Amino acid sequence: MTRVIEVHNGISAILAERSDYDALWVSSLTHSASVGLPDNEIIPLKDRVDLVRQVRRVSTKPIIVDIDTGGDIAHLETIVQWFEEAGAYALIMEDKKFPKQNSLLEKGKKDLEDIDIFAEKIAVAKKACKKMKIIARLESLIARKSEYEALLRAEAYIKAGADGIMVHSKTRVQAPEVMSVGKELRKKFKNLLLVAVPTTYELPKKHPFDIVINANHLMRASVRAMERYLSGEKTILASVKEIFNCIGI
Repeated sequence: MTRVIEVHNGISAILAERSDYDALWVSSLTHSASVGLPDNEIIPLKDRVDLVRQVRRVSTKPIIVDIDTGGDIAHLETIVQWFEEAGAYALIMEDKKFPKQNSLLEKGKKDLEDIDIFAEKIAVAKKACKKMKIIARLESLIARKSEYEALLRAEAYIKAGADGIMVHSKTRVQAPEVMSVGKELRKKFKNLLLVAVPTTYELPKKHPFDIVINANHLMRASVRAMERYLSGEKTILASVKEIFNCIGI
C-alpha cells in the first residue's frame, strides 16, 4: 500500500520528503487555504502546475495532484501536459460539475457531471499523457447516490481509459460503502489503481485500496500550531536553526 501525505508549499514538501510517507498529495483544498481562498476552483490550474514545480524542486517522491473537475475540456489537454512536464506522477479529477465546492462542506454543491461528459474528459486527459496516471474521483457517495451509481460511473470511466478510481466519502467512523464499492471494483478489475481518502473515517486493516491519502493533514497541523502560538504557547516554535536545516542555509 502507498501512503500519501498532503503538501502545500516547498517547506512542507521538504519535511514530507524526510518522512516515511511514500508519495505526496497536492490538494485543491490546502492550495486554496494556503492563499486564503475558498476551495471552489477560483484558483486557475496553471497556479497548481506552478505549485507542483515547487514541490518537485525539493522532493523526489511521486506527486499526485488534485485537479478538481479539470475545468473546461477545451483546455484539458494542455493542462494535463503542463502537469506531466512539471513532474506529476498522477492526476485525480472529480466527476462534479464546474465550479465544484469542497466535498466535505455540509451544505456544499454536490451536482454530478453527466457520465458521458466526464468519461470524455477522462479520455482527453489520458490521450494527452505520456506516462502519467489519470485517476477518476467518484463523488456519488458524497452526493448521497447509490453504490450502484458509483459502480456504473466507475466502469464508464475505466472504459474511457482511467488508470484508477478514487472512492470518496465523508461517512463518519466506519466506511462500509467505501469498502463495498472498493471490493466490487477490485473483484472486477484486478490491475486497477484504487484510492481512498479517509479524512472523516478509518479504514479497516484489511482493505482493497492501493493508495491511501492523508489529504489535508499538514495544513491542519500547521493551522493548529499557529493558533497555539498566537494564543501564547511559545514553546511550540521550531528553532531558527531547524528552519535553516530545512532550506539548506
